[in-house]
Amino acid sequence: MRITKYTHSCVRLEQHGRVLVVDPGTWSEPRALAGADAVLVSHEHADHIDVLRLAGLGVPVFVPEGAVLPDLAPLPVTRVRPGQRFTAAGIDVTAVGGRHATIHGGQPDCVNLGYLVDDSVYHPGDSLHPPGQPVRTLLVPAQASWLKLTEAIDFATTVGAAEVFPIHDAQLNERGLSSVNGWFGANVPGYRYLAPGETA
Repeated sequence: MRITKYTHSCVRLEQHGRVLVVDPGTWSEPRALAGADAVLVSHEHADHIDVLRLAGLGVPVFVPEGAVLPDLAPLPVTRVRPGQRFTAAGIDVTAVGGRHATIHGGQPDCVNLGYLVDDSVYHPGDSLHPPGQPVRTLLVPAQASWLKLTEAIDFATTVGAAEVFPIHDAQLNERGLSSVNGWFGANVPGYRYLAPGETA
């Protein structure tokens, strides 16, 4: 599977001529959606979904059951629940998890699904919920107000994927990104940073 990382948590997955995009939020590049056959959204926060961009696509959009996204009403939306297996862009997907990680005092508390794509690539959205099975490729959150770096490193080493690429990194400046990459690189086998637009 061809993986292209875009800004923050947006990832474009291509297989057998089909394109599946995960979490194309307001911080990611519009070109990530060019030619998309389907879109997966982990949760309702704007850094993971841009409703205006999706409105013009006319492709299936998969969102968590219970997500508060009233502006999606005119789109071809399918709501999915944890444990559900479905097909998006001709690729098998399993929804994993259920809740967004907390920041402080139980907030925010919204639904969040991780997506296991083709039983090989795992995008957890805004959580560190394990995929529930071995995966070849892990997309690991690198920085967030809800995250400590040691938790992300422990999560990545526990999952034990052969390839580990960072997501959720748009709030890091150059020095912060260098530090985070250094810590992941020293502690997580298979870790490699992908710049926005870079493909693995």
